[in-house]
Amino acid sequence: MIRTRSVPRPARTAAGILLAAAVLTACGGSPAHQGAAAVVGDERIPIAAVQAKVTELRDAAAAASPGGSGTGTEQAGLVRRTVAELVLDRVIARALADRGLTVSEGEIAQARQADAQLLGGDAALQRQLLLRQGVAPADVPGFYRQQIGIKKIASAAGQDARTEPGDAVVRKALADAGRELRVEVNPRYGRWDPQQIALVDSTTDWLPQRAPSA
Repeated sequence: MIRTRSVPRPARTAAGILLAAAVLTACGGSPAHQGAAAVVGDERIPIAAVQAKVTELRDAAAAASPGGSGTGTEQAGLVRRTVAELVLDRVIARALADRGLTVSEGEIAQARQADAQLLGGDAALQRQLLLRQGVAPADVPGFYRQQIGIKKIASAAGQDARTEPGDAVVRKALADAGRELRVEVNPRYGRWDPQQIALVDSTTDWLPQRAPSA
């Protein structure tokens, strides 16, 4: 079931985004694909942006838990998970836009403040999200944007995302949005499956292979 605003079990976990290892290098190709980890609708997600987020998370985890395993940030798995998160951000945004919904900065700040109060302050909240969910401090607003977005998608259909009917509503909305966006992922990271709302192993080439010359 997709959970909303729950620090221990966020939407990313319920949506099956914690993934196995993948190869890290990039393929060349057309202007849209060259240097891209994924293409979501008309938007490219550059490999460089993914690598920057991975570095940020690993550095933050190392600082928060020196010598510890912390977030379990093995390089290949972390890169693949980061790609999935960036795709999911855009899929949720599309599902919201399709319903005329938005998530405001004020809503994000309010939800964050409420959780911070429960945990003893924003620093404690950031540490909790970092070590338990692999959310870097700079990505905390995005975490709440996802959570609130999922809640709103369910609410628009008169459902609570924490229930089975609400979960079904959200999953269908995200599956539809993923298909509309025609998500293409560099197969070195996997393939976006709209129905599962997740990256799965890929058997498809990023670009058609050229026939060998005679």
